[in-house]
Amino acid sequence: FHMSVCHTGDSGGAFGEANSKWLDAHYDPVANLYTFASCIALADLHGDGENKLVVGDLGTGASNMKLKVYKGTSLVSENMLLDLPTGLVSFLMDQHEPRTPAIAVASGPFIYIYKNLRPYFKFTLPSLEVNPLEQEVWTQAKEVRGCLCLSWLPRDTKAALLFLFVLPARFLMLERQAMENFVSIHKQQPIRRQTVITCISTLKKNMAEEDAVSCLVIGTESGDMYVLDPEAFTILSKMSLPSVPTLMDVTGQFDVEFRITVACRNGNIYVLRRCVDSSRPRYCIELTSHPVGLVRIGKNVVVGTADETLLGYTQKGKKLWMVNLPAPVVTMATMDHHTRGFQAVLVGLANCQVQLYRDKNLVSTIKTPVGPGGRHACREGGGGLIVKILKRTAVFDDRDTVPGPPLAQSVRLNVPKKTKLYVDQTLRERENGVAMHRAFQMDLIRLRLTAARAYAKALECSLTPMSASLTEPLKMNAVVQGLGPTFKLTLYIQNTAACKPAMGLAVCFLYDQTLYSMKTTFFKIPLLVPGLNYPFETFVECLSDRGISDIIKVFILREGISTPLLTAHINMPVSEGLALS
Repeated sequence: FHMSVCHTGDSGGAFGEANSKWLDAHYDPVANLYTFASCIALADLHGDGENKLVVGDLGTGASNMKLKVYKGTSLVSENMLLDLPTGLVSFLMDQHEPRTPAIAVASGPFIYIYKNLRPYFKFTLPSLEVNPLEQEVWTQAKEVRGCLCLSWLPRDTKAALLFLFVLPARFLMLERQAMENFVSIHKQQPIRRQTVITCISTLKKNMAEEDAVSCLVIGTESGDMYVLDPEAFTILSKMSLPSVPTLMDVTGQFDVEFRITVACRNGNIYVLRRCVDSSRPRYCIELTSHPVGLVRIGKNVVVGTADETLLGYTQKGKKLWMVNLPAPVVTMATMDHHTRGFQAVLVGLANCQVQLYRDKNLVSTIKTPVGPGGRHACREGGGGLIVKILKRTAVFDDRDTVPGPPLAQSVRLNVPKKTKLYVDQTLRERENGVAMHRAFQMDLIRLRLTAARAYAKALECSLTPMSASLTEPLKMNAVVQGLGPTFKLTLYIQNTAACKPAMGLAVCFLYDQTLYSMKTTFFKIPLLVPGLNYPFETFVECLSDRGISDIIKVFILREGISTPLLTAHINMPVSEGLALS
């Protein structure tokens, strides 16, 4: 199952159209990569801001498994793997400097942790509960002749022992003449039931930043999901699914709120949430065909199925749209262009194409010399490596590029039959149509007036988190840290202008001086370059021990203008400590 790995994008240049949005950075048809899409990750391994391509290479399938690292277009490192990898992720284990991520490689029932590309830790899945019937059979096999220990079992009971443990499974596959020798050799070994890992991902621990500490989330063949602590590698949470998980997408923070979207072998998608009973799925999405790819875009879930369709669902399971694809889906990935706020889905197809979808709209099509690699890639893929770079001038059009009328136009509406309640309501609307229209117009006018007054007040007092001035477009966020009585207040101020820097600005704080004290209540802001996020730190001391809190108003001012450009109200937390006299 050789495959080609498509790194950071899709096609163009020699393999695509002349006006493609992508540049050919590298093409190595003999890279000899034998891997799955789940065994590929981008990681800043040395903390220098440059991502490396980490690949878990399966070698020949029985030997020569390696962990390969590519820097740019060259292979810079190779590490031998002990077993076939089923998944690979990068994650931060701690807050220590330098902030270099670790690599977790899932293989069988183990997770191998590599720190600085060196073996660091090995985690083993907990053993499952032993079946009492099989324990009794194995005990009897040790005491009596092995060929006679199963003679008293009914035929249906033997068939029920299909999901066996390690030793009994090998024992029942032997001929009757070899059972006695097998029992004499292994009779002192206890039987055990060991599951294996089917998928792996990461979940932020308690912060949403990109460089925050992350937990490992693993799915097993027994239908269980585990969340592991990133430092001690203990099990923080265990969740059960009705079927074996194969694909998953994780979002949120473990200590706050998270959602784990899992695709299983029974053809359903389950959503696990942090709630009172988080051990069971909260929502279930039933599909008409088995899922092949699963990604999350914002609050929606995009699924590629085996019947050549691409489906969009809400996180509660409501179907939004469906797109028919020209070929079977091989693999899927998310394209997130942070600087432009562009999110889309990359779909690798079996016809040697990579299509880019934004919602249900096809915005780009890429042709490759061989098909992209996935879980079911064919051997003709060749194991090549293709690297693409997005053009700086590339612009994606949200309009659907598929010719002809939209697909939704041909779908017949399911119009329900007229009920007695519907007929009575229609007659009432005919008789009182004028009065109902006047009441609706009156409520609509009142709503617009209330909204206009609130908007005018916000503009007049600069109460919005973003500046309404066209000459000084600013954006501000505030973060409060600490338990009290001393809090650390950090302001993040960003100039959202296109090319004009902001100068001559100042920050002023307004608060209840009987509750809080600040050493610096007014300071000037240096020149703000457009697009950069500037942090400004100060400390707030709570003077009261009565367990109350108040708001602190933050004003961004400009020299010579009395009206603030921006205003923010910060709700301070209650101090959990006592002020020292």
